[in-house]
Amino acid sequence: MSANSVLKTLTDTAFDSVEGYRKAAEKAESPHLKDALNRRREQREQTVARLNSEIQRQGGELVTKGTMTGAAHRTWMSIADAFESGDEAAAERVEEGEDYLKDKFKAALDDDDLDPQSRTVVQQCYAEISEGERFGDMIDNQMG
Repeated sequence: MSANSVLKTLTDTAFDSVEGYRKAAEKAESPHLKDALNRRREQREQTVARLNSEIQRQGGELVTKGTMTGAAHRTWMSIADAFESGDEAAAERVEEGEDYLKDKFKAALDDDDLDPQSRTVVQQCYAEISEGERFGDMIDNQMG
């Protein structure tokens, strides 16, 4: 797989999480949780922008929407839907979504398809994704 297709896959997946956070924040009951979800969404949007600028540097097309299919999309949409069952159930789903995303980025870093500059960008994004995973654990613990 080329570096550009690896980056595109990661960007699609991250974009799905942006949409998931947006919908989850709309449905969350707790104002504190709404704020926390919106902050995560903003940070994730920055990650998508960073990935997109690397795709553009390589001459690829920008990712402007998520996959709308596949496991990542279903995972993040089920997170948003879970908020209809209450904030506690949804917090658990956020944690699952972040774990899924972290695994995707880790797999990309373990692969040799990335050139040095792309690898650096993915590592920077992985740091934000890891924060998201810790956020998922934290809200799961607070709500659980």
